[in-house]
Amino acid sequence: MSARIAEDLGFEAGILAGSTASLAVLGAPDLIVLTLPELAEQARRIGRAAGIPLLVDADHGYGNALNVMRTVQELEAAGVAALTIEDTDLPRRFAASGPALLTLAEGLGKIEAALAARTDPALVIVARTSALAITGFADTLERVRAYSAAGADAIFLAGADDASQVVAIGDAAGLPLIVAGDGGAVARIHLQGHQPIMAAIQAIHATMQALRDGQAPSGLAPAPLLRAVTRGAAYDGWTRDFLGT
Repeated sequence: MSARIAEDLGFEAGILAGSTASLAVLGAPDLIVLTLPELAEQARRIGRAAGIPLLVDADHGYGNALNVMRTVQELEAAGVAALTIEDTDLPRRFAASGPALLTLAEGLGKIEAALAARTDPALVIVARTSALAITGFADTLERVRAYSAAGADAIFLAGADDASQVVAIGDAAGLPLIVAGDGGAVARIHLQGHQPIMAAIQAIHATMQALRDGQAPSGLAPAPLLRAVTRGAAYDGWTRDFLGT
């Protein structure tokens, strides 16, 4: 439904975040408990429901570089327009004190494997790094240069809040940047979290609470909006054409 609403409102693309997929499929937090088949199926369903291009957060590619290849194959078959592969060491290791990165060599190997697995040249492979928040600016520059040289189509930069760093990283990469954070106010577009799903959770909670308390819930979607997002007019036409009623 959210993909259709985005399409109807004129958004040019959508993003399926790993955290959102985990919430939608499992009702679980973003702890890499979702499986690749579950992610690919959710992406396929979204693509079937709406016509806007979909960028999918493929996390760490669900394993090593060979698993990354399988991830790319499955998501490409699901019809996604783009996917991200990140260099964070996931899932969290036993007794880990905090987030950590893969070595540059392993992270680079994953991007190279993703590119090798791609059969549709239109599929965008995005190299994602959280190095700014974990290992610092210098390591970030080294990583984005390496990912760019390997052939990545774009860089996803997490934790970017300093304008001068964003500009320098963009210059080093020579690629489009997707910025998570405010980008120091220099990003043309920056991601602002998962606001639609958080709003939906709040609305469902408020509605259920009102019903539990014996009250009439407020803020319900009007019938025309529900009809629009379920493509009711199209189904009416198919019913007339093919069921004779």
